[in-house]
Amino acid sequence: MSRINTNIGSIVAQQSLARSNMDLSTSLRRLSTGLKINRGADNPAGLIVSERLRSEISSTTQAISNIERASNVIATTEAALSEISQLLVDIQGLIVEAANTGGFSSEEIAANQLQIDSAIESITRISNSTTFAGLKVLNGSLEYLTSGEDTSILNDVDIFGANFGTNSTIPVTVEVLASAETAQLFISGNTAGSPGAFLSSVEFEVTGPTGVQVISVTSGTSLSAVVFNLNQVSDATGVSAYLVDPTDQTSGLIITSQEVGSDAFVSVRKLDRNSGSFFQTFNQQGGAAIIRDTGEDVLALVNGNLALGDGQKVSLRSQTINVEMELTRAASQTLQSTSFTIIGGGADFQIGASIDTSQRVGFGLPSVAASKLGNQSKGFLNSVASGGVNSLVGGKQREASLILEVATDQIAILRGRLGAFERNTLDTTFRSQTVALENLTASESRVRDTDFAFETARLTRAQVLVNAGTSVLALANNSSQSVLSLLQ
Repeated sequence: MSRINTNIGSIVAQQSLARSNMDLSTSLRRLSTGLKINRGADNPAGLIVSERLRSEISSTTQAISNIERASNVIATTEAALSEISQLLVDIQGLIVEAANTGGFSSEEIAANQLQIDSAIESITRISNSTTFAGLKVLNGSLEYLTSGEDTSILNDVDIFGANFGTNSTIPVTVEVLASAETAQLFISGNTAGSPGAFLSSVEFEVTGPTGVQVISVTSGTSLSAVVFNLNQVSDATGVSAYLVDPTDQTSGLIITSQEVGSDAFVSVRKLDRNSGSFFQTFNQQGGAAIIRDTGEDVLALVNGNLALGDGQKVSLRSQTINVEMELTRAASQTLQSTSFTIIGGGADFQIGASIDTSQRVGFGLPSVAASKLGNQSKGFLNSVASGGVNSLVGGKQREASLILEVATDQIAILRGRLGAFERNTLDTTFRSQTVALENLTASESRVRDTDFAFETARLTRAQVLVNAGTSVLALANNSSQSVLSLLQ
């Protein structure tokens, strides 16, 4: 049938040409942008997936950047601590030098004191001035804050890390289950024939945590005199002695370690087997004969978790807190409980792509000023400066040396904690996040990026179809001209 008003062939050709032009436009857009999905209509499901992947890629990229920045903060902090550590080493040397009073004049000791004063000032200055991008890292502003500590029970509390999660505070409860004990040996004062005194001459060796000394006692020496001799060398042995009843020589003598815990011990050994047959040490009055005893660590629960005991100290590392506490001697030997609250502070590092408890870590950076280095029992570093109770010019070389040992350990432990945090937390998380970024990027690329080999083939096909469709449309438009031949 021949029609003029309606050209069906032209309509079909137009529709085909329109589809070919649309395919050509789509291929050109994909090839020009490099993206397979440019609009939601291209692939609705793929668009949803790719946008989620893009969000995860952005979060993971920022997490990697956060980790790198955290490493820079730690590097800055560790460099400052390294300088403080060297200053402490120098101070220790000056203290030991000043202890040589037989070879150094008071003027030289005063000169050493001036050097120590300058070093202590430098330590405090480094503590107050170490910054990273305006953030002070060693002045105590990144230290965890607590409230409710009972100083009669807790000598010191060091919070290395805390994860508050959705809470604003973290309550901490400490319950002593078993007391810390010193090592002890008992010597009877009721020796037949010589009550309250040694029956005959004897030489014995006393060994403690810090060293060994030999004590020589003559016949008839009172137990109080033996106590005096033992206490004279207690700094060299780490053990001391006392009478069970100070008013009664026959009550017996106890030799005990000065510290509590499994590292504390006392050993007494008679050197000449042929003398002093009466001499014997026991684990307690009326107890078994022994020559060595070892102390015991405190056993405690922290927030219901069994904590690690070390002498008077208890420590707990959990998902919520990483804390170390030193109990007072009396508290470590008493079955009791205490509590306090972590109310804030610390430095939080976001090292994961999601903002939640598992992907954020807290780290406490205490102040390392001279007034903070040391402890309650030994004293603090600022007391070693001129005018302090442990200054060299005041003749307190031994006390100053003990404070320096504690301060040096504190700085070394802090540097070790920083190194462990960087190596075991930041570095491992950095590597895992890098792998995650690689896989997320590959997945997003597979969904959204253009396959140029496939798309160029589609482009060529569309170009051919457009050209063919244009030619066919021209033919279809000319087909109605054949009707004119019927009118001739």
